[in-house]
Amino acid sequence: MSGLVTGDAVVLGLQPARLPSRALAVLIDLVVVWAAYLLITLGLAVATASLDEAAVMAVSVASFLLVLVGAPIAVETLSHGRSLGKLACGLRVVRDDGGPIRFRHALVRGAMGVVEILMTFGVVALVASLVSERGRRLGDVFAGTLVVRERIPAARVLAVPPPPPWLVGRFAGIDLSAVPEALWLEVRQYLTRSRELDPVVGRQLAERLADELVARTGTPPPAGVPADAYLAGVVAERQARDARRAFAPPVAGVVPGAVPPPSVAPWSVPTAPVTGTPVPPVAAPPVAAPPVGGASVESGARPTGFAPPA
Repeated sequence: MSGLVTGDAVVLGLQPARLPSRALAVLIDLVVVWAAYLLITLGLAVATASLDEAAVMAVSVASFLLVLVGAPIAVETLSHGRSLGKLACGLRVVRDDGGPIRFRHALVRGAMGVVEILMTFGVVALVASLVSERGRRLGDVFAGTLVVRERIPAARVLAVPPPPPWLVGRFAGIDLSAVPEALWLEVRQYLTRSRELDPVVGRQLAERLADELVARTGTPPPAGVPADAYLAGVVAERQARDARRAFAPPVAGVVPGAVPPPSVAPWSVPTAPVTGTPVPPVAAPPVAAPPVGGASVESGARPTGFAPPA
C-alpha cells in the first residue's frame, strides 16, 4: 500500500500498479493508437496525392502529433486517467494526493511519453519504473502523478462451520447482550481456521474463548460438550437471532418500540351469575328532552316539544 498523506493528515490506502500490468496497459494503448495512426496515414496519403512534398510533410507531422500525442492526452483528460489499456487492466492515473488528474498532468505525461516510450521503445520508462519505489516513470515524476490499481480483488470470506445437529436449539434461552463484538470476532476467526491450527493449540484457544463466553453469558456448556462445539452452537444461535430480526415481517400499524394501548371492547355482554347463559345487553333508557317554555313533563309521557299558547 502507498504511504501517501494528504493535506488533512489522512493516509491514503493506494496500491501502486506493478510493472507487468502497466506494461500490458501501455502495449494495448500503443496497439490501438498505432492502428488508428496507420489508417489515418493511409487515408491522408490518398487525399494528399496531388499536393507537393512540403504539404505532405506538414500533414504527416500534424497527424503524428494529433494521433500519437494529442489523442492519448485527450483520452486521459476526459476519462480522468483511464485509457483503454488501463481500463482493461484495472489501472488509473491519479495525482500524488489521490485526486483525479487534469489536463496539465496528462499533457506532461504525454509529452514525456513521446521521449521515453516512443523514441526509445520504452527502455527509459522501463528503467525509471524499476528504479522508482512506487514504479513511476519520468512522466509521472514530472507531472506529479501515480498509476494505481483501481480493481483490487476482494478478500475471500470463510463461512463459519455449523454446530453439531444434536446441539442446534440448545442455546435458545441464552443471554447474548453482554458479549462484545471483539469477542465475537475472535470466536468466528477461530471457527473458520480451527482446522489449520495445531490440535493442542486449537483446543487451548477454544477453551479460553469458551470460558470468556461463559463469563459473559452466565450459561455454561452442557455436560460432555467440547469447547469448540459450544462455540459453534452459540455463534449459530446468534446468527439465527440476527436473521429473525432482519427478516421478520413488520406488523401493520405497530410502531417499533411503542407500547400498544389497552384494548377496550365497545360493549360487554354480561353473563348470568349461575348458569353462565349470555344475557342480551340492556338498552339504555331514552334521554328526555328538557321542557320547552317551562312546561313540565308528566311521568311516563313522552315530550313533544310543543308549548301551548299562554
